[in-house]
Amino acid sequence: MDNLNTTSSMPSVCPVCHQSVLPQYYFCPNCGAKLNIAPLSTTLKTQVWIYFLSIILPIFCFLFIGKWPGNKYLKSNDPKAKEIGWFAWALLIISTIVTYWLIYIWTKNAVQSAQNSLNADFGI
Repeated sequence: MDNLNTTSSMPSVCPVCHQSVLPQYYFCPNCGAKLNIAPLSTTLKTQVWIYFLSIILPIFCFLFIGKWPGNKYLKSNDPKAKEIGWFAWALLIISTIVTYWLIYIWTKNAVQSAQNSLNADFGI
């Protein structure tokens, strides 16, 4: 569906129900059709939420990358939203590296502990 012309201050017509709508409307008040793309929120609360997801859930973010908001922000035309997206991606990559490093260290220590325990049991 094409976006309505947002540069004009004259009322436009909804492409679905043909009712008059104002150019600043994101949805038609009559039929609910999407008219314009709403800008992404760049509030501090939104940023904290995206960054939190990027740090705490790195593996899940990669599994559900289509649902992760950092991707949507990176693809935005708004410079502030794009900056949030880049920062979220950086946090996601760093937290993924740290997560895998911690898993590697934990696994290495667990294997070493099990090996030491077996060696002690068999008197080696």
